[in-house]
Amino acid sequence: MIKKGKPKKVLILGSGALQIGQAGEFDYSGSQAIKALKEDGIATVLVNPNIATIQTSENFADKVYFVPIKTEFVEKIIIKEQPDSILLQFGGQTALNVGVDLYDRGILEKYNIKVLGTSIDTIKDTEDRLLFAGRVTEIGLKVAKSKTATSVDEAVKAAEEIGFPVMVRIAYALGGLGSGIVNSKEELIEKARRAFSFTKQILIEESLYGWKEIEYEIVRDKYDNCITICSMENIDPMGIHTGDSVVIAPVQTLSAKENFKLRSIGIKLIRHLGIIGECNIQYALNPDSEDYRIIEVNARLSRSSALASKATGY
Repeated sequence: MIKKGKPKKVLILGSGALQIGQAGEFDYSGSQAIKALKEDGIATVLVNPNIATIQTSENFADKVYFVPIKTEFVEKIIIKEQPDSILLQFGGQTALNVGVDLYDRGILEKYNIKVLGTSIDTIKDTEDRLLFAGRVTEIGLKVAKSKTATSVDEAVKAAEEIGFPVMVRIAYALGGLGSGIVNSKEELIEKARRAFSFTKQILIEESLYGWKEIEYEIVRDKYDNCITICSMENIDPMGIHTGDSVVIAPVQTLSAKENFKLRSIGIKLIRHLGIIGECNIQYALNPDSEDYRIIEVNARLSRSSALASKATGY
């Protein structure tokens, strides 16, 4: 039985080792989370193998474990420390993936650990491309026409049905890892083979190359209060990953009507998904009309969150 009420001891999956596409933003945000928990009198246990971070500083978290952020290591810490809650959103994609694995293996339920913030089911809905598309369309919102594939043959069949060029996206991946536009069957086969070396699922979707790429940072609490923290616009159009593009905040080229429309859609979707805490929603917007597609939702802090924090002061 999962415990209710105020947490007494929280396990935090930290920022981990520095790597391409993931760096200081998770260290900074995780540090702020530890401070907030300590101010509320809640004990903190941090898992982070990177000694060169703020959050692993002496006398910061109550306990620090310098071990890899992997399921087998985290389970041992759970057995030893007996936390009643766990935080996943402050460790990037690595922490989310481990959290989902802990849930799927029944470890969280076995040790009565509550996931603070966004639930595991919602995390799965945002990370699994097929589930996400279904959740978006069931409330009448638009996503790019797409099909999932678990093999190279399935990927080729999906692309032929949609029509080249297509965008290849990877499930449960950080920073657009392995994603990109392909223009032919040969390019697709090569990219799909590389993708399946580190993932079980890819998404083949219609190409939105040349559309504007717009992002919103939204925060929602458990009482269903929502606020749009920041709007951001990529200088580069769709086809260039947002992490590799210059981003302007707030948006500069949208009309008030377009801005209000995308903001309202974002809040509607976040409420429908049941996200609690911070999240990032990305859109493709046709520059010649008000037509849009929802690209993805990150139910966690991201590089865009770090930019929004500095750009707005929130």
